[in-house]
Amino acid sequence: MRGVDTAAWIEAVTGRPTDGPPDLVQELWSGYGAIERWWLDGGVDARPNPVILKRIERPRGGPDHPRGWSSSFADVRKRRSYAIERAFYRAHAAAARGARTAQLIGERETESGGMMLLEDLDAAGFPERRGNASDMEIRACLRWLAAFHGAFLGRAPEGLWPRGTYWHLDTRPDELAATEDARLREAAPAIDERLGGASHRTLLHGDAKVANFCFPIRRDGAQLQEVAAVDLQYVGGGVGVQDVAYFLGSCLGEEELARGADAHLDRYFEDLGRVLAERGLESAAVEDEWRALWPFAWADFHRFLAGWAPGHWKLSAFSERMTRSALEELDSGRSTESG
Repeated sequence: MRGVDTAAWIEAVTGRPTDGPPDLVQELWSGYGAIERWWLDGGVDARPNPVILKRIERPRGGPDHPRGWSSSFADVRKRRSYAIERAFYRAHAAAARGARTAQLIGERETESGGMMLLEDLDAAGFPERRGNASDMEIRACLRWLAAFHGAFLGRAPEGLWPRGTYWHLDTRPDELAATEDARLREAAPAIDERLGGASHRTLLHGDAKVANFCFPIRRDGAQLQEVAAVDLQYVGGGVGVQDVAYFLGSCLGEEELARGADAHLDRYFEDLGRVLAERGLESAAVEDEWRALWPFAWADFHRFLAGWAPGHWKLSAFSERMTRSALEELDSGRSTESG
């Protein structure tokens, strides 16, 4: 971190000196820093304890997006996303009961970006990551989403993105302009208006792909009760089915979506209903509204992906069908208004 003695800062935050140099966990997207595992000195008779440092630095030569989306607009969005992630951990994370995230140890803004020191979820019992997920793992992730959405239902996104998800229309003008499907491009504001006009709103994770969930080591036959989630840079206001659609699209192929998406959605609403009941809240009106917005949640991400990465595998036939359903509903509404 340019201009910051990272080891000294970690010692000041934790009260314990670091033990040796950090291990690189991964570089951040487009060269904006790194995630590192630092070790805290455990004393004479104890092993060093790990903590995770998310270190944000604007690339010296500017961002280097792998798909070429490296405009100044994108740079501002990316840097803001990390500041919002710190704001979520600082002011909102404690309210996410039942939706496990890392505990925040310390955070600070720096001249070149910022730093967050977090609990190491691997050491906390969630060391495994997935590219695909079993039915049991999908169910556990949907329980996490239901707990998160239920905990924050009705909560204003103070200090966060007013509209969550990394693909929100207002933050993606370049990608919209690159969308070749004229009908989808022209309908994008109306799709966004449907989602933004919902009466029942919550906070969204905003990047709830399966790779951002952390799983425990599970013995054969054991039930999977809890997962944890990371990368909360795009937390903001929205409707829960936006996270659900994106999550299912991240881990299921076309045939699996066609066969099982409705059942997974049903299970999500069962879990959400239980969470809201524990809060003394009714869930029927929330479910009715969010189910009606299910095709629009798919269409919204489909719109982004069609401009950002035409030909991407997530532009599945299932996503296309859901998008066309949303467009047809919009057309029907316009016909009714004009008639």
